[in-house]
Amino acid sequence: MRIAVMGTGGVGGYFGARLANAGHDVHFVARGRQLAALREHGLRVESPRGDLHLREVQVSDDPARIGPTDLVIFGVKLWDTEAAAAAIRPLVGEHTVVISFQNGVVKDDILKRLLGERAVAGGVAYIAATIAEPGLIRHTGAMQKLVFGEYDGRPSDRLRRFAEACAAAGIDFDLSPHIRRTLWEKFVFLVGLSGTTATMRVPIGTVRSHPRSRAFLRDLMDETVQVARAEGVDLPAGFADDRLAFCDQLPATMTSSMHHDLQRGGRLEVPWLSGDVVARGRRLGVATPCNRAVFDLLSVHAEGAAVRPATVGSD
Repeated sequence: MRIAVMGTGGVGGYFGARLANAGHDVHFVARGRQLAALREHGLRVESPRGDLHLREVQVSDDPARIGPTDLVIFGVKLWDTEAAAAAIRPLVGEHTVVISFQNGVVKDDILKRLLGERAVAGGVAYIAATIAEPGLIRHTGAMQKLVFGEYDGRPSDRLRRFAEACAAAGIDFDLSPHIRRTLWEKFVFLVGLSGTTATMRVPIGTVRSHPRSRAFLRDLMDETVQVARAEGVDLPAGFADDRLAFCDQLPATMTSSMHHDLQRGGRLEVPWLSGDVVARGRRLGVATPCNRAVFDLLSVHAEGAAVRPATVGSD
């Protein structure tokens, strides 16, 4: 397959590298220090599933130079979605499929509006991977799975080809006929994980071991379940308890990308996580007080340290 990876971060860099290593025609879109490192040294992956080093990669900061592809793996941060979607229009031909593996559930609404519904399929990524340094993707844990599917639930040749490509590249995958529900299932967990670890500045093991923080984690997820059900997504009423049990199985040291972003003074995806739950709940008449607390508390950090108001004081 001819594949473009828009956003060569932990998700795009890892899965793009696996697909390129399997012989697919993969073109990476990157910028800044990541672009420079890929051009000079190639792309490296450190992973329990096997390290690799692509010494030469096809990389550009301009999607127009790549031209139409069979598949676009879309993995930019949520605040870049609109600009990145507009930038990838030259990649999208008559038969191209664009699959976002970003966080959240609003992402595909944006892509469909800008690229057309036909071009967009749903996708969810399960992996803990980050840019350890420019040109190096570090994958922790054994999980590396992609779930994708057409929104109408029907099988398609374009996703069958992608499934075959994943199999050949050693990527765990699931071709789902219920991708909207799958997106919300991950969203429930992600809202809880990101909201607690970022506001409390601790990993999930600490959150789940204290009775009050554990209750807050469950309430964040349950509010999200209630919003999903109000939107017509068939999550079971007890799904928050199911996700809480899942959290009990995670490594105690696990945290969230939003917690990492907060620690380094970067922008936060909270408007598209807890903030999105609050906005949908308000529209649907569903109370979301815990998610509002997360959104309100983290809003002062949402734009990153560089744009926070300076502290004014006296000697």
